[in-house]
Amino acid sequence: QVQLVESGGGSVQAGGSLTLSCAVSGYTSSRHSMGWFRQAPGKEREGVEAINNRGITSYADSVKGRFSISQDNAKNTLYLQMDSLKPEDTAMYYCAADWRWWLLLQTTDYNYWGQGTQVTVSS
Repeated sequence: QVQLVESGGGSVQAGGSLTLSCAVSGYTSSRHSMGWFRQAPGKEREGVEAINNRGITSYADSVKGRFSISQDNAKNTLYLQMDSLKPEDTAMYYCAADWRWWLLLQTTDYNYWGQGTQVTVSS
């Protein structure tokens, strides 16, 4: 059974930084697309950054130059380094995984999801 567990969320002032982690277990495919998505109250879930097994990354324009995704295959962990945080980054952040390595941020239709971790940025 595939499990994704996010951690690292919290409250921070604008301009601050947070690092989110997503520990993955039970995923056996050598191919993957893994991503970070977020959902603010009253808004649709949106893609933030994604990476696949080929190392190809994709990011939303709103986080360009501020967020960075990385993966540690030895630890089966996905990370999201978030710098220069803004109040509009406030949302529940979710980690997702899928064997369809080409997905990246083309869709939110991923097969596996974590429970989410809350990020709150105050002005």
